[in-house]
Amino acid sequence: MIKEKALEYFRNGYSCSESVMQACVDEGLCGSELLPCATTFSGGMSSGCVCGTVAASQIILGSHFGKNNKYENPVVGREKAAKFVEEFKKRNKVTCCRVLCAGLEGSARKEHCAKLVTDACEILEELIKVKV
Repeated sequence: MIKEKALEYFRNGYSCSESVMQACVDEGLCGSELLPCATTFSGGMSSGCVCGTVAASQIILGSHFGKNNKYENPVVGREKAAKFVEEFKKRNKVTCCRVLCAGLEGSARKEHCAKLVTDACEILEELIKVKV
């Protein structure tokens, strides 16, 4: 399961988006060339916008189900992207990093973000498991 690997990375210096991406790289769900892309999504794109776990997950879904991939059906990629957001919102109400982490600092924020890493990985695993 990717969530254990992602949490390990997150607790050892990787950002939320990097930890999700690196765990997926480790599991062969996407190529290692995508890891540098995940860096810029940390902290809500460094502006508090979309949660880094959501952004990284969308990149992974796109690389797995997007245009010109092995499934040759970009509609599936968009459907899975929408399902990811829907499920993430069911669990956390919003996808905005600023709102998700409002009022949290230090270890409280780190622990809260660890839950978001876990949520993203669980949702991602479920969406990838059911390929098409």
